[in-house]
Amino acid sequence: MTSYVEASPVKALIVEDMAVETLLLSTMLRRFHCEITVAKNGKEAVQLFLEGKKFDIILCDKEMPLMSGPEAIERIRALGETDVNIVGISTNDKAQEAFMRAGADVFVTKPMKLDVLGTMIQEVINKKNNVVV
Repeated sequence: MTSYVEASPVKALIVEDMAVETLLLSTMLRRFHCEITVAKNGKEAVQLFLEGKKFDIILCDKEMPLMSGPEAIERIRALGETDVNIVGISTNDKAQEAFMRAGADVFVTKPMKLDVLGTMIQEVINKKNNVVV
């Protein structure tokens, strides 16, 4: 008999100002049974961390009103949030440098592909369950 450990839900934060993009990412994250929170800009994302919220993964757009993705990532990292997996997302592949300099773990060009997201979610689950692959 094989028993499986039920993974605790992954807490995902989508930082995106475009409703269509938010819907696409939310739909994909739901397929992996993620608990989803949405911030419409970088300032809202930083505020969530200032309020003590914790996330396992952040999917962050680059260009947004009030505060850009890279600026938000810099501030979140400055708050000591080193365990959260941060994914920079943009249609502009030149955005990778700005995201990586700000402290993102990974950069993905839009549109995000389901299998790419699935791999990232599995890595987060493995990390949460202290599973070494």
